Amino acid sequence: MRTPLRTPRTSAIVLAASLITWVAACGAPESGSGSAAEPALADVKNPSKPVTLNIVDVAGNLQLTQQIFENYKARNPKLVERVTYNKVTAPELAGKVKAQQDAGRLDIDLVLTGNDGLAAGLEQNLWVDLAGKYASKLPDLKTVYQEPAAKMQELAKGKGVTVTYYPSGPLLEYNKTVSKPPKTAEELLAWAKANPKKLMYARPSNSGPGRTWLMGLPYILKDSNPMDPVNGWSKTWAYLKELDKYVEYYPTGTSQTMKELGEGTRDIILTTTGWDINPRVLGQVPKDVKTGALDGFTWVTDAHYMVVPKGISGEKLAVLTDLMKFALTPQQQAITYDKGYFYPGPAVKGVTLSMAPADSQKVVQEYGRPEYDKLIADNPKAPPLDAKAMVAAFDKWDREIGGQKVRKS
Repeated sequence: MRTPLRTPRTSAIVLAASLITWVAACGAPESGSGSAAEPALADVKNPSKPVTLNIVDVAGNLQLTQQIFENYKARNPKLVERVTYNKVTAPELAGKVKAQQDAGRLDIDLVLTGNDGLAAGLEQNLWVDLAGKYASKLPDLKTVYQEPAAKMQELAKGKGVTVTYYPSGPLLEYNKTVSKPPKTAEELLAWAKANPKKLMYARPSNSGPGRTWLMGLPYILKDSNPMDPVNGWSKTWAYLKELDKYVEYYPTGTSQTMKELGEGTRDIILTTTGWDINPRVLGQVPKDVKTGALDGFTWVTDAHYMVVPKGISGEKLAVLTDLMKFALTPQQQAITYDKGYFYPGPAVKGVTLSMAPADSQKVVQEYGRPEYDKLIADNPKAPPLDAKAMVAAFDKWDREIGGQKVRKS
């Protein structure tokens, strides 16, 4: 189940295409048709014989949750005969689900997605109203989540259930040749000017840390409206344009920044908690590199969701909502500490590292950062841009900042 690290959240290499697909769907004639039906609440009851659950992952989430689903199956043999797992890219998701719904042959029961796949399905009215029509089948989501995870849950508009959460970043990651790491945005710019080509971050539309840096910088610079990249980021765009003078190129994936940091080609890169811990666990980056946050920063949060396509049977929905309740128990949420991939990982309250599996505890104790707990507790947290605003930010960055210096990696 453990796979090489991919960008936390949504297979970031395809994120931009997915979001553009979502925006394009806003004007599509069939958008919002919602041809598939939801079962009546009275029909959401346990099956007479065990069912097969088909789970599709477009976010890399199975790395965090597959063991939870296997635990549920083992404990509920009268409800679940087997669970199948498949992975598709986020841009494929909405079209694939819609085609199955239109044909009346739904073979996807549960989708694990980030904000991009969630938004595409919301626009086309593909998802079951989990936290609305079927709220009685779920725990009280308003009370179980940590506050930042609860804010991420609001983005689902009732049509999804947050299963994992992390504060993300932006953070600086630097090697030991950086004797005086920058503490402010101004110091980072001065360092980049004094050390040209030694700072790197990946193209935001292809990178979790890249887009987290892009969304987090307006808070650091105290721009007029951090949620409006077109009209509210004047300081941010000016800063990035100046910083660009000292960046050699922008790769199309975060892994390349990790590789060049490890090789010593770059001395400072932009990162997130998960991208700091997991590559060091995997040996992609030296264990002794350091991280830090710029003064005045705000965590840009991230989450994965469980969504169910319309067209699901009442019996399967009964099993799925029960599985969701199980997945949101503290004991199962502790599994999502994993190997730091989405650190910390748990979305619900009351989950501590001491509850996590022994291998996760060992990883976090050896590769984690003791300072993260304080940073997470002491700094504000904000949700990411919505899909339309994110597309606008990506487009402006490509046109005005770094698009001419992007290299495929």
